[in-house]
Amino acid sequence: MTDAAVEVHDLRIDYGPVRAVDGASFVARSGEVTVLLGPNGAGKTSTVEHLEGFRPASGGRASVLGLDPVRDHRRLVQRVGIMLQSGGIQPAIRPCEVLRQYAGFFPDPLDVDGLLRRSGLWDRQRTPYRRLSGGEQQRLSLALALIGRPEVLLLDEPTAGVDLEGREQIRSTLDELRDQGATVLLTTHDLDEAERVADRLVVLHRGSVVAAGTLQELAAGRGARLSFRCGAPLDLQALGDHLGATVRADGRDSYQVEGPPTPAVVAALTSWLAARDLVADEVRTDGGRLEDVYRRLTTDDPTSTEAP
Repeated sequence: MTDAAVEVHDLRIDYGPVRAVDGASFVARSGEVTVLLGPNGAGKTSTVEHLEGFRPASGGRASVLGLDPVRDHRRLVQRVGIMLQSGGIQPAIRPCEVLRQYAGFFPDPLDVDGLLRRSGLWDRQRTPYRRLSGGEQQRLSLALALIGRPEVLLLDEPTAGVDLEGREQIRSTLDELRDQGATVLLTTHDLDEAERVADRLVVLHRGSVVAAGTLQELAAGRGARLSFRCGAPLDLQALGDHLGATVRADGRDSYQVEGPPTPAVVAALTSWLAARDLVADEVRTDGGRLEDVYRRLTTDDPTSTEAP
């Protein structure tokens, strides 16, 4: 079990008469990437802004590395890396200049030249910020969040407007941070991206947490199932006993395994069939993808195709 570096308990945030966050509770652990998901207005950015120390709470409590993010903001500045949706960087400053400036704020900063290369900005290090592409500006914002070797990294839409190469670099960086034991908490609207990088997911809807856990945990008990085809009749009772799950026929040569489609279940299915010289075709998960889970949690109509 990893340690909880970020804890949120019954958090409430109001904007005048409007409650943006309504009793949210979750944790983000060291050595994991935790992704906050939810539709526009769900309270993701407000929650992150509070954890960054910029947004006071109306009720409840939160802690970052055991400290209050607002009251103890000064003590957390050198331990937490922050990447905002908008960079707030001077238009004329160049990446090499702003990174060296930020490096001076920390006792043991990362090497600036190495960070420029790692961020894919080495060839653009002397280009004014205003002339960088949107994706390059995002990469620079992430580099600024990393310069102080943070224990906790708070990222708001880190891949927004970033090209494929930039996304791969950001994913690689998140993998490195996870391996180093850092805590990464990020928001995104990109469900494919979330599915690729998240160790744990927190789904917000109308200001409240409606689900939290791994994708497999969120899919379990929510109609997720494994479907496949096989060009031969199967002993469904024997297969079900082997998988520890109910297997049903769904039309000619088509079958469904009830329950969460975990990698262990898929491996057990293929090995059982292989032992009988059979092959599964068109293997797929129904309801186990993040998009399916997300729709069930955040829309009244689970067939809706509206983007989150």
